[in-house]
Amino acid sequence: MKKIISLLLLGACAIPALAQDLSHPWTLRECTDWAMDHNINLLQQGNNLKQRTIDLENAKNDRLPSLSASASENLSFGRGLTADNTYANTNTTSSSFSLGSGVNLFNGFRTRNNILQSEWSLKAVTEDLEKARDDIRVAVARNYFQILYDMEILEVAERQIGIDSTHVARLEALYENGKASPAEVAQQKAALAQSNLTRTQAENTLSLALLDLAQLLELPSPEGFRIARPDPSMDLRLLEKPEDIYAEAVRSKPAVKAEEFRLEQAGASVAVAKGSLYPSLSLSGGIGSNYYTTTQGYPQASFWDQLSNNFSQYVGLSLSVPIFNKFQTRNSIRSAEISRQTQQLQLENVKKSLYKEIQQAWYNATASEDKYMASKAASESYAEAFKLVEARYENGKANITEFNEAKNQYLRAESELLQARYEYLFQTKLLDFYKNGALDL
Repeated sequence: MKKIISLLLLGACAIPALAQDLSHPWTLRECTDWAMDHNINLLQQGNNLKQRTIDLENAKNDRLPSLSASASENLSFGRGLTADNTYANTNTTSSSFSLGSGVNLFNGFRTRNNILQSEWSLKAVTEDLEKARDDIRVAVARNYFQILYDMEILEVAERQIGIDSTHVARLEALYENGKASPAEVAQQKAALAQSNLTRTQAENTLSLALLDLAQLLELPSPEGFRIARPDPSMDLRLLEKPEDIYAEAVRSKPAVKAEEFRLEQAGASVAVAKGSLYPSLSLSGGIGSNYYTTTQGYPQASFWDQLSNNFSQYVGLSLSVPIFNKFQTRNSIRSAEISRQTQQLQLENVKKSLYKEIQQAWYNATASEDKYMASKAASESYAEAFKLVEARYENGKANITEFNEAKNQYLRAESELLQARYEYLFQTKLLDFYKNGALDL
């Protein structure tokens, strides 16, 4: 009952804490830090790291001697051998006690190589965890930039509604004065309705983007979740060549380091397999005693006297020399060497994939830069054209179709400009991340 009450109190304390966290817009850094502590995939990777730590501890402990104690009690009924070497019906009991220890003196360096194998495995899993963190950082940043873009698109849709609402009111006033036709009013109201639909779609898209990020952060609900809206600089800069970025990334990225550690682990596995070619030597020793009783009436020493009289000690060396084991050792070595070759190919494949990712990010950044420049020029042109058409429309020199067409072209160009802007910002941040691990606004 006390445990249940404690859990309820902890839950009650956690809810206000979460509400406090959602009371302000989250920055990209806050989103990333929260994901590092709460993402389920990262927690699973953390448990995997703990398991590899235990495996390494077990491998090191294999160097220690073993120690075991045993005790047994036997009861015998019926006909049996007596102390004067005759058989008689008798009941006997015997108790034995022993303490033994053993240690490997040499086993073909398998213990040492098993430790090395576990150490490389632990290092590889540590890098796996860091790679998972990198993946989460990139995913959080991608969703964060998507939300920023969706917020901008929603504002564009709202500006479109503002323009349409103004002109609906203007046409209604003109209609009342007999200067506009019912068709013109209806057409402009239809444009306003379409703008409202566009805003609804933009709101839904933004809500889904917030939901995706909230789920990535393992938040219980996206309700009340908002992100901070920075104004990242859009200064275009000369991008480094993919080869230069790759040269930095290949030395530091955890995905590459993990496979390098696994290659070392595969080398240790070969050494472990070769250890079976060597003889093994072990040392053992122990002490023991026993106690015996019978119902035949023979004189018997006391329990402690028997333990003292029957006390024994032993020490021994055991040497095992492998001669022939159906080629199992040879094939184990072959299999280990094949695994090492496979791991070498895996390392090369990861490096190739990393270079491909950097190339794609570089080409995307270059393309989005060109698109941004073109979209910026188009947006400025369409904005100027829309102002001119709007002025002509208000003066009765352009019809409503020309006005709506100019407006839609301007808003479409502005949307494309925003898309190119955030795509360029994300891809350049991604290139910085590949080079130095930084991924922030």
